Amino acid sequence: MWNRESPAKGEEGRESTMGQPPVSTALPDERRAVAWVGKSVIFIGSLISSEDMTIDGHVEGSIEVLDQALTIGPDADIRADIMARVVTIHGTVTGSIRAGAKVDVCATACINGDLVAPSIVIADGAIVCGRLDTVSGQSEVAKPQGKLAIA
Repeated sequence: MWNRESPAKGEEGRESTMGQPPVSTALPDERRAVAWVGKSVIFIGSLISSEDMTIDGHVEGSIEVLDQALTIGPDADIRADIMARVVTIHGTVTGSIRAGAKVDVCATACINGDLVAPSIVIADGAIVCGRLDTVSGQSEVAKPQGKLAIA
């Protein structure tokens, strides 16, 4: 009874999966092409990604997606400095944004901070409170900015 060698009636062709982790049937090609931070996620700290990323949640700290694209969703609340190759903003950002190629500010965006990129596009209806700086090359974006001292 405890050590049966043949399957019981009705158990032919079935293997026991008790105690085994579930096996994913998704093919590698079906994986998400973009990393995603959902609406209910609250992230505090340094967020670093080496793949395209979409953020719909709340992030405080810094975001680095240096050689990739970053999309800030319409429901996002970002309180962080951002560095990416291309940044598309639909939501709210408080902090500086530095892009190696382009910053695209959509009509629903609200930004309180400086924008630095070779190309900056601001849609009609977007709110931007800060300094805009278009630089000639990506190497300029990577250089650290000096601090101003006011006496």
